[in-house]
Formats: sequence, structure tokens, C-alpha cells
Amino acid sequence: MNGNYLIPANSKKSEMILGLFTTVDAILFGCGVGLTIILMLSIRTDSFVGMLLILLPALISSFLVFPVPNYHNVLQLIINIYTFYFVRQRTYKWRGWCYKNGGSK
Repeated sequence: MNGNYLIPANSKKSEMILGLFTTVDAILFGCGVGLTIILMLSIRTDSFVGMLLILLPALISSFLVFPVPNYHNVLQLIINIYTFYFVRQRTYKWRGWCYKNGGSK
């Protein structure tokens, strides 16, 4: 063997629940659905807006764990965008192959 290893692209999927969800995703989705069930059992409403507000926790948690291309899910995409723009703004300083970096010749 030449020491090069090939890792299959779907190797991380085997670590996920149903091949789609991490433990955090399953807990987030379960909490949203659980809260919606509790609200449905405790609040009686006949209006469309009231029912939409009751279903909101399940809808939001479903949106956050929904898979999107090139990312695990929407929650991870939002975290990556937040981290890139607000937490670790990267400043790349140029260092070339010049004798003097940035100096005049």
C-alpha cells in the first residue's frame, strides 16, 4: 500500500440518526414537536392565526433541521454564516516572495 487512504464521501452519514440528523438536531426537532403537542393540548383555538402560532415551534424546528445541499442542515448554514461574518472576520495579510514584504524597490 502506498499510504494514501480513500475515505468514502458518505462515511459521516453512518454516524447520524437515520442518516440525516445529529443528536443535537434530533433533540431540537423533538423539543419543537413536543412543545407544539403541549400547546395543542392546552390551548383551544378556532382561528387560522391561532393554529399557526401553535404550530410555530414545530415549523421552526423542522426548518432548522431541514437538509440543504452542501451543508448538513439550515441550522449549520446559519451558524457558519454568523461565525464567518460576526465572530471570526478573517483578515488576510499578503506575504509574497519578495525580498522586502510590501516595501518599495
